[in-house]
Amino acid sequence: LLSDDLFMYFNRPEFDRYARFNSWGSARETFDWDTMRDIDIELPDITTSNIEENIKKEAIMIQKYIGPKDYVITLEIEGTQVSSEKFAQKIDSIYQTNSTITFIIGGSYGLSQNIKQMSNWSLSFSKMTFPHQLFRIVLLEQIYRSFKILNNETYHK
Repeated sequence: LLSDDLFMYFNRPEFDRYARFNSWGSARETFDWDTMRDIDIELPDITTSNIEENIKKEAIMIQKYIGPKDYVITLEIEGTQVSSEKFAQKIDSIYQTNSTITFIIGGSYGLSQNIKQMSNWSLSFSKMTFPHQLFRIVLLEQIYRSFKILNNETYHK
């Protein structure tokens, strides 16, 4: 995992509200950074004047990128909090039946009810609010840590 790859992936504005991670068959396989960087996501012009309208626009844009067989994990303040070990176990169990996990990061005003209803699992890393730039790094680090835990490698602790 190179810091240049992290910067290139997370420094793209189209990932502000949406993070997607694909795997090809097993949580123990490595990810394809080139594929992750090639996802283009159009975001609506968001203004703070009408929050509800912005959340609806955002939901329409996000829904375009959720596949019918995707396992959707929404990251929101109301979600379940788990340890890194439990997160790794959950990722592993998801990959027993699904080959694609889609992570959706809630905006500062939250996610629409439509998106929440599409979610297979609502996850929270904390009751605190984080900037999106920082949270994307935290999410990717936890995914990376999960792979290390599942492979009994030394990165974890």
